[in-house]
Amino acid sequence: MSELLTKQNGGRNFQWQLLATASVLALLPFLSGHSAKAADEDADRPTIWIELGGQLERSEGHGEPFVPGFVAANQNSPVLKPASPLQAQNPPPFSFAEDAKISFQPEASDWVLSAAARIGRSTNFKHVDHQTNKIRYEKYVGGNPTHSPNNIETVADFADTQSHRRESYGILDFSVGKDIGLGRLGSSTSSVLSFGVRFAQFSSAATFDVRARPDLKFKEISFPAYHITFRPPYFHTYHATGQSSRGFRGIGPTLSWDGSASILGDPQDGEVTIDWGANGAVLFGKQKAHVRHHESAHYLAPQSNYYSTAYPAGSGGHDTDRSIVVPNAGGFAGLTFRLQNFKVSAGYRADLFFNAMDGGIDTRKSESVGFYGPFATVSVGLGG
Repeated sequence: MSELLTKQNGGRNFQWQLLATASVLALLPFLSGHSAKAADEDADRPTIWIELGGQLERSEGHGEPFVPGFVAANQNSPVLKPASPLQAQNPPPFSFAEDAKISFQPEASDWVLSAAARIGRSTNFKHVDHQTNKIRYEKYVGGNPTHSPNNIETVADFADTQSHRRESYGILDFSVGKDIGLGRLGSSTSSVLSFGVRFAQFSSAATFDVRARPDLKFKEISFPAYHITFRPPYFHTYHATGQSSRGFRGIGPTLSWDGSASILGDPQDGEVTIDWGANGAVLFGKQKAHVRHHESAHYLAPQSNYYSTAYPAGSGGHDTDRSIVVPNAGGFAGLTFRLQNFKVSAGYRADLFFNAMDGGIDTRKSESVGFYGPFATVSVGLGG
């Protein structure tokens, strides 16, 4: 019986060996053809890619606005609408950033060396001037209005605000990456995991100046014996200024993943790919801030012999200079059209740096800095 089982097992093993041999022989032409095709594609692949582009971006982390005390006390004043001194300090809705990248991938290698830089800057100046209709002040004699050269004739409510803001940032990346598998399916599909170093620097500066008379009122002062009535004005005049400079500079390790998959065509005749990526970093650096503000006021009393009272000036601000750790996370998604050694890409990208800036006025207040918006790039391949 044992001899019979041995013969049956031997027959089965022979059948499996025969099937495996036949399968390998059948796949050899495909494997050799695929390897030859991959070798040909790798030989034609550029070893250097140079990429230039730009991003139309919105940003966050600009710091708190200067808030003069008289603004809250006169919220219903017509000269503080529709744009108040606070709204005059708003940053522009969009800014523009430029970026460049160079990548080097040796022939017959899955390793990629790259260096990238992104620079953004914006400047914004706003001058908001509101004034009510000028009012003529008259002296009443016997119930009839009579102009008097001794009375003020052109006093009105007003608010004049000037705000100037400048911001800039720079991000540098140096990384080494490796295709972790998808690239073996063809030269148009890749999945590159990279490790490197990221350097980031953010800076902003702002100046603010507002002069206002938001609460003009009148008081009648009569002299019945002479049948004369005066209507002298009484009001507050305010002046507030502010200056700030803020910044962060840091460096640290970064990890990123970039993927690309072909969805139409081929690189020689025209190809469309879908691209995606994610990145994370931890930056070690310095956070700095220098903020000062000052506010003064004068009061014109409702008397026939006008006199002005100056209120004590109020000042404030703070300074920051400390070492911090800033986590960073970002990502992008887009489409690329490639024709041989030329590529055009477009998509949406975001980068967020947590608690990187001190945005406070009188005390330190950490704020995250973020940049996000549509981007477009042009790439040219060299070598290969």
